[in-house]
Amino acid sequence: MNSTSSGFRSSGPTLSWSASPRAGITSDDCLASLAAYRDAISELTERIEALTTMRARLAAQLRQAAYRTSRVAAHPESTTSMNELNQIPADLPRPADDGAADHLAGRAVPPVSLTSTIGGNVALDELGPGRTILYIYPLTGRPDTDLPEGWDAIPGARGCTSEACDFRDHHAELRAAGAARVFGLSSQTSEYQRELVDRLRLPFAMLSDAKLTLATALGLPTFTASGLTLYKRLTLVICDNMIEHTFYPIFPPNEHATQVLVWLRTHPAPTAC
Repeated sequence: MNSTSSGFRSSGPTLSWSASPRAGITSDDCLASLAAYRDAISELTERIEALTTMRARLAAQLRQAAYRTSRVAAHPESTTSMNELNQIPADLPRPADDGAADHLAGRAVPPVSLTSTIGGNVALDELGPGRTILYIYPLTGRPDTDLPEGWDAIPGARGCTSEACDFRDHHAELRAAGAARVFGLSSQTSEYQRELVDRLRLPFAMLSDAKLTLATALGLPTFTASGLTLYKRLTLVICDNMIEHTFYPIFPPNEHATQVLVWLRTHPAPTAC
């Protein structure tokens, strides 16, 4: 009996199983058939080991490329690339306007002080003259950290890295259009945010609101994912310690800085700003 009579067929790099024993004959009863099983399993094991080695080598190269501009060391098991974090899936669900931000325009900015990635705290009720763009986002990913389970299926969740890049790329234009300052804000720690600022070379600071203090003070919309309470994506235009305008919901996130820029250019700042 040859190896093919047991049901295995192997030639070159391919290996397949053919489940067609002759009627009335149980090929597994044959010792040669059992040997063929063992040989096939051994061959598969060798291929798995070779592919595992190749995967580890490619993952190491990916980590090196993803963290080339970061002072933070890559996690040894990191496999997510910056391209994945920065891409927006074509079928990303659009968030609906649930009215959760309708009450914000015209509200006074509360006396909330948040840690900044450039050091010290920023008092939101003491921002100074000129308009401030405060874009609030749920959570940025990084190559060494998995996003919450089902992240892409949550409307408005995916896209924080691409949103940050869009504000980076249009920062000079936003300033020229009247934005005296731009901040990003999330519930992530300032240490986590500093890695993002460094890796993406952001020209503005991020503010950490780990206790969701601003959400409590203003009634900002949040959602829960993997046991985490996170901000829903929205942007506040602050002028003279008042919320002048709110962007909510925001979609697509990778074009939001452009949306803010258009609004600034078509809405001259009040004298108070």
